[in-house]
Amino acid sequence: MFAVYAAAPNADSPLDSLTVGERPDPEVPEGWVAVKVGAASLNMHDLWTLRGVGIKPEQFPMILGCDGAGTLGDGTDVVIHSVIGDPAWRGDETLDPRRTLLTEKYQGTMADTVVVPARNAVPRPTGLSAAQAAVMGTAWLTAYRMLFTKSGLQPGQTMLVQGASGGVSTALVQLGRAAGMRVWVTGRSEEKRALAEKLGAHATFESGARLPERVDAVFESVGKATWGHSMRSVRPGGAIICCGSTSGPDANADLQRLFFLQIRVEGSTMGTRDELANLLQFVANAGIDPEIGLELPMSEATEGFRAMLEGNTAGKIVFTH
Repeated sequence: MFAVYAAAPNADSPLDSLTVGERPDPEVPEGWVAVKVGAASLNMHDLWTLRGVGIKPEQFPMILGCDGAGTLGDGTDVVIHSVIGDPAWRGDETLDPRRTLLTEKYQGTMADTVVVPARNAVPRPTGLSAAQAAVMGTAWLTAYRMLFTKSGLQPGQTMLVQGASGGVSTALVQLGRAAGMRVWVTGRSEEKRALAEKLGAHATFESGARLPERVDAVFESVGKATWGHSMRSVRPGGAIICCGSTSGPDANADLQRLFFLQIRVEGSTMGTRDELANLLQFVANAGIDPEIGLELPMSEATEGFRAMLEGNTAGKIVFTH
């Protein structure tokens, strides 16, 4: 079958490992289902896979793609939930120490067919296209959990999103606006800030700028470069919800401010199957049009990977099939 895959780990030149070609048709274990892929979206996780991070050399070649949408054999439209837990685990699968993501142990979505546990094929609501649904499983699910499960924000409160144009950031802007939050965003360029405003941000600021007032919660995916600003920008008793550290993990924790102002700092990773189902229905009900910055045929995946590697992102990158 057709597939986009990592042939081998390449830490220094990840795109040299990217291959568009053929892979064997997958087997379907008992309790799993085959999904004919209609669209798959690109995540930073795919670049890390190409570099060999989080995957053993003997697991290559590995079909890329954590996220996707497609159809079951009976024609049911579904969205892929990429968190695969231990079948014996009960409760929040993001806390399962044996959990894995597609492309870490199991082959991914950038192919004619992907095979997943039956519970990981979540029905796609009417009103969401395959391309729109394909962006939900990682970036949008991460944003949904940060905002609705972790932050404790109520409609009318003020949120700050650090970074204006990545997949999680654009999802946070659109979800926050739809949920009645006052949405503020920082961005490094005028173009990125304009994108955030187009998506619904009430105000945008240059990275590190002093804000008109402190916010109720900050949403962090940047890390070292913005952490100090996040700590200074949150109100006493407010929250910082962190899902990543693209600029580096070794930020100054600013512990005196942390304890004196009783700031709550909480990590957040992906989300559960139920959260994904709720997210899909919320997006459909609210009429949200997820921001897709670049849509390409899967056969032209290299162009999309290069755009992400060079930082030329404005929303999600989607490959249709």
